[in-house]
Amino acid sequence: MEKRRIYPLNAKRFSENKKEETNAILFGIHTIEESIISGKEIEKIYFAKNQANLNELKLKAREQNIPFSIVPIEKIDGFTKKNHQGVVAFVSPIQYAKLDDIIYKCFSDGKNPLILILDRITDVRNLGAIARSAEAAGVDAIVIPSKGAAQITSDAMKTSSGALNFIPVCREENLINSIKHIKDSGLQVVACTEKSDKWMYKVDFTTPTCFIVGSEEDGISADIMKLCDEVVCIPMVGEISSLNVSVASAIVIYEAVRQRGGKK
Repeated sequence: MEKRRIYPLNAKRFSENKKEETNAILFGIHTIEESIISGKEIEKIYFAKNQANLNELKLKAREQNIPFSIVPIEKIDGFTKKNHQGVVAFVSPIQYAKLDDIIYKCFSDGKNPLILILDRITDVRNLGAIARSAEAAGVDAIVIPSKGAAQITSDAMKTSSGALNFIPVCREENLINSIKHIKDSGLQVVACTEKSDKWMYKVDFTTPTCFIVGSEEDGISADIMKLCDEVVCIPMVGEISSLNVSVASAIVIYEAVRQRGGKK
């Protein structure tokens, strides 16, 4: 009987990064500004409403493509009772990768790229579960939008069982532009949706491929669907017409692995 593979290196790495799973909180204008300038990876910033002294910091957040929300002061108080000056930020437990670098490295290393785009996945547990399957299957990167989607939180880290410590995650401001760049780089873009009549087995995934899966409620947005080279579905023969997005992602990713014979 073939023994199940174990990954002592992964386990060690995950153990070493346990302290990074909790998103550290920053508060105060100067502290957050210095953190941005120093290049610290900020997951999200919360600004209190109607505070003009925060406008310069908002501008810096926009320039650096850092997601932020403007909320009532009571929400800020709920994060910390210390002198927050109307603003708090959460440090990301991971370092985001650049999509350009991922694609370039894949081709320069002679690899057959496999990239996964998550269009507005909002549940952090789904995000973590998808990352776990994607890392196990050898996906080269996960791409998420900077706004309107789940952030990398401690729950996402835990659900991924450490996979988010290993698989590159690219946070992109505009998925439309990112998809156009992926196509220009020579990857086929494949939408996975129950709205298609074309089974995933009918498409060749042995070529450089980027899969897209959509939000738990709305699926893939129409603007993104228009850019896809193929639109495929997972065969469903039971009474249930759809699958959880993390399950669907795993199935289609492993169809690519199957077609590639387990090789990248």
